[in-house]
This record gives sequence, C-alpha cells and structure tokens, in this order.
Amino acid sequence: MAELDIHVGDSREDMAARFAQAWLRAAQGETRPEHHLSFDSFETLAKVLSPRRLELLRALHAQPAASIAALARHLGRDYKRVHEDVEALMAAGLIERPEAGALQAPYAEIRTIIAL
Repeated sequence: MAELDIHVGDSREDMAARFAQAWLRAAQGETRPEHHLSFDSFETLAKVLSPRRLELLRALHAQPAASIAALARHLGRDYKRVHEDVEALMAAGLIERPEAGALQAPYAEIRTIIAL
C-alpha cells in the first residue's frame, strides 16, 4: 500500500527542493512512487482532516464502499454530512474513486510534517 506525506506550512522553495530531489532519485533509477500533499497551515489541514473525516478514511481503507450511501450506513452517519466529507477528501486527494468504482482510501499510512 502507498504512503502519503502531508506537509504543512512549507514554502515554495521547500516544495521545489522536494520536487528536485524526487527528480534526481528518478534519474538515478529509483522507481518507488512518492505521494505528497501540502497545506498552507495547520488550520487548513485540521479543517480538511477532521476527526470524523479521519474515521471515514480509516473505514474506507479497511473496506472500500460502493457508494456514499453505503458508506453513510456503515458509519451510522447522515448521508448529507458523509457526502460533504467525501467531496472534501476527494478534492484533497485522500479518497479515490477509479472509473466510477468503489470509494477507497489508498494510503496505508499518512505522515504529517509540520514546519515551524
């Protein structure tokens, strides 16, 4: 399973350096894919990755859901709220739905790096 690094508060220079390092590793033949997601602040991250949404991600990681309605039933939550959460997590790249298939959370591990 894939891993995701979430970066919080990085500058553009930090992101550019990360890109350049990945480019160099690829040029040297390293083929391990890297997945990164950046947020401008901890507050933005906390809005996107709330405790309820983290619970939703864990549920989808354990078992993909055929639909938002099925996921809402599994979680015992209101459809409208689950739909809002799924939309936000999909926009952030934390949930995938390949070719209108099952909703899934593809990352086995999410690491957060917060710049001070």
